[in-house]
Amino acid sequence: MRRRLAAGASVLFAALLLAGCGTPVVNPVTGKTERSVMTEADEIAEGRKAHPQIVQEYGRVDDARLQAYVSEIGQRLARQSHRAQLPWTFTVLDSPEVNAFALPGGYVYVTRGILAHLGSEAELAGVLGHEIGHVTARHGAQRATRQQQAGLGVLAATVLGAVLEGQGVGGATDLASQVSQAAAAGYLASYSRDQELQADRLGAEYLARNAYDPQRMVDVIGVLRGQELFAADLARAEGRAAPQGMHWLATHPSSEQRLAEIRREAARYAGRYGDARRDRFLTAVDGITFGDGRAHGVVRGRDFFHEDLGIALTAPQGWRIVNAADAVTLANAAGDAGLVVRLVPPKAGRSHDEIIRNAFKPTQGRAERRSVNGLAATHFVGSAADAQGKPRTLRFTLVDGPGGRTYLLGWAWRDAQALQRDGGGIAATERSFRALSAAERARARPWVVDIVAFPRGGWAELARGSPLGPPDRAQAQLRLINSVYDGGADPRVGERVKVVR
Repeated sequence: MRRRLAAGASVLFAALLLAGCGTPVVNPVTGKTERSVMTEADEIAEGRKAHPQIVQEYGRVDDARLQAYVSEIGQRLARQSHRAQLPWTFTVLDSPEVNAFALPGGYVYVTRGILAHLGSEAELAGVLGHEIGHVTARHGAQRATRQQQAGLGVLAATVLGAVLEGQGVGGATDLASQVSQAAAAGYLASYSRDQELQADRLGAEYLARNAYDPQRMVDVIGVLRGQELFAADLARAEGRAAPQGMHWLATHPSSEQRLAEIRREAARYAGRYGDARRDRFLTAVDGITFGDGRAHGVVRGRDFFHEDLGIALTAPQGWRIVNAADAVTLANAAGDAGLVVRLVPPKAGRSHDEIIRNAFKPTQGRAERRSVNGLAATHFVGSAADAQGKPRTLRFTLVDGPGGRTYLLGWAWRDAQALQRDGGGIAATERSFRALSAAERARARPWVVDIVAFPRGGWAELARGSPLGPPDRAQAQLRLINSVYDGGADPRVGERVKVVR
């Protein structure tokens, strides 16, 4: 269950890919011997190395109670798995993405976004069991071995390129060819169909071993299907094509196929099982942040607000805002032009001229002093040599924002036609950069999940005054987070449900 992995994780197997053809290793799940570039010690070492990078990129939910709750369930499942001896670690990441993934060596992650969409502790156990299955069956090690045998390295894809690099600012317009991407760096290779289905089967087995009904895995796949349907319905309502390849199931077998497979697998485990522990789960997730969080700023319609940094931007009509951990991208509907906004690290320079000279190293160009909503700015248009010595176009604006911070507003376009068509939109977006007003601070506060009793007025009553949008859309999203979007029965009056405040 993986939409993307952190940039740091992309280095996991790099050194191993340079090794030989691997050594024989017994797979703990199948009992068969397979050649692998990773021993168990390698898996643990690589997972331990990447873990801090994952946490740095996503952030860790600052809720000791919730972290302990998820870890408790994960540890119970892991103790009944095929690799109980691993040093298992379970972490809730501060991300709105509906996502879960695992690294070799026993490092398992779920996002607060997926917790907001699950309906019970048994469903959470199903998600964790699936990810534990990837680790116990050594799927990560198998993937690294296949990549080496194919002569491939682990590649990283970026959103609009790396605008600011560790040594300062660089590559500001190398991003143009990637303007349509909507996720930060991550693995390009995905688990195979058989690996995903095996992880489903293992998840069902681990549920049964821990007195959770394996049929709850069917509910988990239903959550996946609900995500697909909601995304497609929303796109249709907005007059655009349904998203392809950027949702939770992009790297997985189809939800219909998985439903059929997991129903057959769950039927093998006849017996009596405990309660799904819905109330315990709802108590655990009560109050978690929903959607964008304070640390990375929030998107509210066409506006982006960052309360901690004290800045705001507005996208043109029809544009979209992609809010990542290290940058916010405002891109046109076609995804071939936009503006990337990111903090300039202090070591890049003390003045605009110094930043331009030292970080971008232009071979020619012109700097123009400007004021952007009362903030001192410098707009630069010119060129510099790329890594191969070829000229590349530079176009960006440096702005001194609140708190003594300097921001890079990097123009991005795929080709000359895109720039000609939407250059005005990029310029308008740039001009919207401003200090956050007192009135905007209220809109900049994150939303939270609240647990309430289902009223007699149903979803329509709950949707009144909801921040999720117009009544129809708010009702649809409330049904989605309560697992009834895909034709499920409505809750009984008085039953506890999730809303967003």
